[in-house]
Amino acid sequence: MDKQQHNSSMASNDPDLPVPSGDPQPGDLIEIFRPAYQHWALYLGDGYIINLTPVDESQAAAMSSVKSVFSRKAVVRMQLLKEVVGSDSYRVNNKYDHNHTPLPVCEIIQRAQVLIGQEVSYDLLGSNCEHFVTLLRYGEGVSEQATRAIGAISLVTAAASAFSVLGLINTRSRNRPF
Repeated sequence: MDKQQHNSSMASNDPDLPVPSGDPQPGDLIEIFRPAYQHWALYLGDGYIINLTPVDESQAAAMSSVKSVFSRKAVVRMQLLKEVVGSDSYRVNNKYDHNHTPLPVCEIIQRAQVLIGQEVSYDLLGSNCEHFVTLLRYGEGVSEQATRAIGAISLVTAAASAFSVLGLINTRSRNRPF
């Protein structure tokens, strides 16, 4: 019986076996679904992740605050995945693997560990939590979240410009004396 248990544990450690998508492996990107946005972290192993949290907030407040999206400074923290996720849901999402080659796991983890406790600049469009973890995984910061935000801002700016021009044309036509 002991031999069977030993064999089954050996099989579960076999690197050729597929890993369930919900079971994070060191170096995996973790997408956490917050009420108003997605937060990103990188799985280190043993239940721990590395992620960005706002400088001016406590850990508990940072987990649920939309303010973290707009903060200018962030701290790199190593935290338990279950504590950061709280009542929200998450998934392993290495969505850029198809066009970016991940660095070796040992390098990803080493790069992450060096940054723990460091204060970094943060902004939604140029340097957000998704940029941070993709920089660790691929050596290059990538963020669809930022691309979507830039697109939304462009759309709002274009719409505001169009309404402004339409308003100007409409105002001019009403003020004509003839």
